[in-house]
Amino acid sequence: MLTPFGKFSRKLRIDNGELLKDMAGKLGVTSSYLSAVENGKRNAPHEWIDKISDLYSLSPEDRNDLMQAVQASQKVVKIDFEGISSEDRNAILALAREFKSLDEGDKEKIKNILLKNKKRRG
Repeated sequence: MLTPFGKFSRKLRIDNGELLKDMAGKLGVTSSYLSAVENGKRNAPHEWIDKISDLYSLSPEDRNDLMQAVQASQKVVKIDFEGISSEDRNAILALAREFKSLDEGDKEKIKNILLKNKKRRG
């Protein structure tokens, strides 16, 4: 099943009259690797956001759509714990472990807290 990244990249190829192997060549990967990323068997490398944006001269809006598609397609997320206290690390891991069992109201509260903090920093 195509991931959001897979849908984005397939549309981009169609719009540019390209095949999967054409895009894979531009990205410096095999067709099978690109296909695995599009189908959610592998994570899309974050470096591809800039690379695809540059290769296809994406508008700021399309680049943002690509970034969201890459993020929405991630099955595994790595967290850099360097400089994070043991207490904060435990809180992050607890949230990750328990997230699926939270009700929608609690998830919404957490999301709002995070978005509010992002706006303050931004």
